[in-house]
Amino acid sequence: MGKDCGNHGHDDMRHTCRRLVAVLVGLAVLVGIIALIIYLVLRPTHPRFYLQDASLRQLDLSNSSGGLLSTSIQVTLASRNPNDRVGVYYDRLDVYASYKYQQITVAASLPPVYQGHGDVDVWSPVLSGPNVPFAPYLADAISQDCQAGYLILQVKIDGRVRWKVGSWISGHYHLFVTCPAFLVTNGGNGVPGANGFRFQTTTYCHVEV
Repeated sequence: MGKDCGNHGHDDMRHTCRRLVAVLVGLAVLVGIIALIIYLVLRPTHPRFYLQDASLRQLDLSNSSGGLLSTSIQVTLASRNPNDRVGVYYDRLDVYASYKYQQITVAASLPPVYQGHGDVDVWSPVLSGPNVPFAPYLADAISQDCQAGYLILQVKIDGRVRWKVGSWISGHYHLFVTCPAFLVTNGGNGVPGANGFRFQTTTYCHVEV
């Protein structure tokens, strides 16, 4: 009799474990279904960024001491939240300029902001990079571009965002934005320097979240 009672105890434990596993699996499936329904209803879309203007104030290239580049450029960036039910918290936005993947200005921090449904925000920071060490091959490339009368820079944003749906707020997500800035001279034959360069057209930025 004692042996039979022991077997019944093990059977009860197995049944309990099976019920617990079934409950956990059911909860996981339910959470997945709820998440899928929320996604299909809300259809969250990442913010859209545009580079509206870029005014080159300084572009001085010195070949002494291995090559130094001094740059100052004022940019105008716009962001729009295309979601109807999802708000966006921009907790950190650092903006800088680069040339052929090398950062040429110090990152400028934009003030934190909440962007509601369909809202648009505009920023106009000045990006400066005094005496940035510049590789010789990049110095040659930027000189050739200027002589040809055009210059392509990238305005980049490195930030952290959160989503808001009703009273629920998500954790932080990394935001990375790249905006091409097309600068041209009126008649070509440009030289390393800010004189003569103008912003060509508003550009749509590539956004990764």
